[in-house]
Formats: sequence, structure tokens, C-alpha cells
Amino acid sequence: MPDFIKVSPLGKTWIFDLDGTIVKHNGYKLDGRDSFLPGAKEFLCAIPSDDMIIFVTSRTENFKVSTEEFLNKAGSRYNTIVYGAPFGERILINDKKPSGLETSIAVNTERDQFCSVVFEVDETL
Repeated sequence: MPDFIKVSPLGKTWIFDLDGTIVKHNGYKLDGRDSFLPGAKEFLCAIPSDDMIIFVTSRTENFKVSTEEFLNKAGSRYNTIVYGAPFGERILINDKKPSGLETSIAVNTERDQFCSVVFEVDETL
């Protein structure tokens, strides 16, 4: 059963790791091509067009062309891809709104399993 996270109706910035989170971990090396994890492509396509999507990956710039061709061919929208990120933790620090709205959310998933979280818009936030 999925976890539910309430979010505000405000526009969002979605930051995703690529390998093992959105696509099969090292599939581009092991299989010679990327493949979406079940549910990932549909999730990405459901993100509102006004929201920002950022992918962060440890892949080097050598894989830029093949990575972006895969995403573009699949119709996966994104604003930016950050290549060459370190292998360790990804840390997000953000301030709360004066209303008390917490503006950072972190979700950790099991490798090669797309997140089972459902984000629900709460108009009262």
C-alpha cells in the first residue's frame, strides 16, 4: 500500500535521481540501453507542465547524448539534468514559508523500485 504525502497547490520542483530511481540501475551499461522502472514514466508524465523537473545523476557527460535521446524519445519532460553528481547522499535544504508550510520533502526508495508514494494536493496548505 502506498504512503500518502500531502502537498500544497503551489508549483513544485521535482528532483529525481536517475539510475535505480527512474530507470533500471546501470541499465544503460548492462543492457546497452535505459528502461523505465514500472510506474516511473507514467508518474513523470502526470507532473503538471508548470512544475520543474530536475534529474541528478552520477553518469558522466559522456552519456549525455544517449540519456537525453532516451528521455526525449520516451516523451519524458525535464528542465535540467545534472551530470557527474557524487555517489553519496543528495541533501536538500530549504526554508519554511511564513505560513509554516514545509517546502522540502525527501523520499528514499529501494533500488530499481519506483516510489510507492502518492502525493495528494491539500488546498488548505
